[in-house]
Amino acid sequence: MIVIEHLRDIIKENGKVHLTLHLLDRLRERKKSYHDVINAIQNGEIIEQYQNDYPHPGCLILGKSLNDSYLHIVCGTDREHLWIITAYYPNADKWINDFKTRKEQ
Repeated sequence: MIVIEHLRDIIKENGKVHLTLHLLDRLRERKKSYHDVINAIQNGEIIEQYQNDYPHPGCLILGKSLNDSYLHIVCGTDREHLWIITAYYPNADKWINDFKTRKEQ
């Protein structure tokens, strides 16, 4: 199981955070920055665990950007490195108002 405090510790270590091209593209589209994503991880919480993700277990984090807007961050870790895969604004059509619980489909 991934623990948010462990992800925060990885962020503090230089060279241990890896950004995917997909993430960089989404940040550009959504007018968000790396610092928004890091802020969301530093102040957020894990709301879903993906233990069977390949090549490393992953999770979904709900946090807030620097301007206080909600962000979902998908990332994975091998417990030494952190790969940030994507970041997006939670969609009210898919999430209950707390943005932590998925609506029934």
